[in-house]
Amino acid sequence: MAVKKRAATLAEIAKVAGVSRMTASRALNNQPGVSAETREDILRIADEMGYSVNPFAQKLSNGRSRIIGVMAELHAPFTSDIVLGISGAAKSAGYEALVYSLPDRDSTAPSSVASLLQQIAGGIIAILPYEASYLEQIASEALPVVTIDTLYDDPPFPSVDGDSYQGARLAVRHLADLGHRRIGFISGDNRLRSARERLAGYRDAVAQFGLDRDPDLVVDGDFLQKSGFDAAKRLLALKHRPTAIFAANDISALGASQALREKGLRIPEDISLIGFDDIAIAQQMHPPLTTIRQPLRQIGRSAMNTLLARIGGLDAPSNRITLPTELIVRQSTAAPRR
Repeated sequence: MAVKKRAATLAEIAKVAGVSRMTASRALNNQPGVSAETREDILRIADEMGYSVNPFAQKLSNGRSRIIGVMAELHAPFTSDIVLGISGAAKSAGYEALVYSLPDRDSTAPSSVASLLQQIAGGIIAILPYEASYLEQIASEALPVVTIDTLYDDPPFPSVDGDSYQGARLAVRHLADLGHRRIGFISGDNRLRSARERLAGYRDAVAQFGLDRDPDLVVDGDFLQKSGFDAAKRLLALKHRPTAIFAANDISALGASQALREKGLRIPEDISLIGFDDIAIAQQMHPPLTTIRQPLRQIGRSAMNTLLARIGGLDAPSNRITLPTELIVRQSTAAPRR
């Protein structure tokens, strides 16, 4: 039986023609910016190599794709509402969102995925990119990139997030108003700007309200359930343990609640607990979790609208868009026992 010859790729066409992949793509998709002689040469080479244009990669007459690539760690509860916000805004604008799920937070997109997105997508939205080299590669191909949260204090791409600093201050103020003076803090993954800002907000609020500034009250975490569990155990082992714990996100608050119950402590009678994000699990915990709500779907919509502006050739008014957060009081916080 004859073996079917593998179709040539765009990169192979570009290499044989001695042009960039972008030039080859423009020629094959009948876009401007390519001389008639070069276009004819590329089309001839593509025909000889058996290349056919992927219908998903076809561009509109103005050179724009109707596909938006979304890079996310989908098994992280934080991302689901954000993706819904992106998808809804994309659909309203006549676009489709193509979502690629990274296997874990430290993964980069495989080169094949990055190459595919460069060919078929009009732009990329990356949610919580812990590693950004692949985004810089994509952006170098003149593909607009927007991030949701970021590693950088001064991001190289437009970035959308919730107000982590102010949200942390709201959390500490709520506990201080209840009468707590000794508040433990479980930090997030400090590679992300949001984690650094939540820590800064906690520290500034502790100073503002004259609360205990014991450095042992701050324990490193990484936004994961296990680190929340381990960090809470360290806080409970202190000679003077806190009367309340502020976890940098709801997932680590869930881990902290397990450590409290393992110790035989009741929430909030023996110790108060507050989280950050207001993902679905916050309301399902027992008792329901007091938390700082991020407008996750609005963040997704804002990121999509920012990307559309970039696709249209408009500069973002700022490289950072910060949306307000709010305190959601439930049953996991109360005045400390006297």
